[in-house]
Amino acid sequence: MLILIADDHAAVRHGLREMLADEFPGASFTEAVNDSEVLLALANSRPSVLLLDLNMPGRSGLDLLQEIKHSYPQLPVLIVSVQPEDQYAAPCLRAGAAAYINKVNAQEQLPQAVQKVLSEDCDAGDPPKDSTDVGRTLQRPRGKTYKSFSVF
Repeated sequence: MLILIADDHAAVRHGLREMLADEFPGASFTEAVNDSEVLLALANSRPSVLLLDLNMPGRSGLDLLQEIKHSYPQLPVLIVSVQPEDQYAAPCLRAGAAAYINKVNAQEQLPQAVQKVLSEDCDAGDPPKDSTDVGRTLQRPRGKTYKSFSVF
C-alpha cells in the first residue's frame, strides 16, 4: 500500500506518516508540499489513498481535488484539514472526497478512515454499516452517501 501525504507543513506530514505507519506496518509513503508536487506524484506512482490538506501553496485545495478526481476518479482522497467542517466538508465531499477529517481529530479518526476507504465496506453508495461508525453520513448528488469523519 502506498499513501500519498500532501501537506505544506513538514511536522504534519511526519506526524501523519508516523501515525499511519504504526497502524499499517507494510505501508510505504510519499509526500508532496504543493499542488504541483501532488500532481507529479500522482503521475509517477499509483497511491492507494491520498491525504490532502486544503491549504497548500498553489491553487486552492478544492480546485486541486476536482482536478484529481477528474484524472483519477477511483483514487480515494481523504481531506485532512484544520478548516471548519461546517464550511468545507460538504463542498469537498461533493467534489469527490471520500472523507473530511479535521486535524484536531486526526489521531483518533484517520487510521479508521483510511481502513474504511481501502476496504470493500466503504463503497460510495453504501451507508454506514452500524451506529458505531465514526462520523456522520452526508448526502451527495444522485443519492450517494459519503462519510465525514469529523463531528460538527
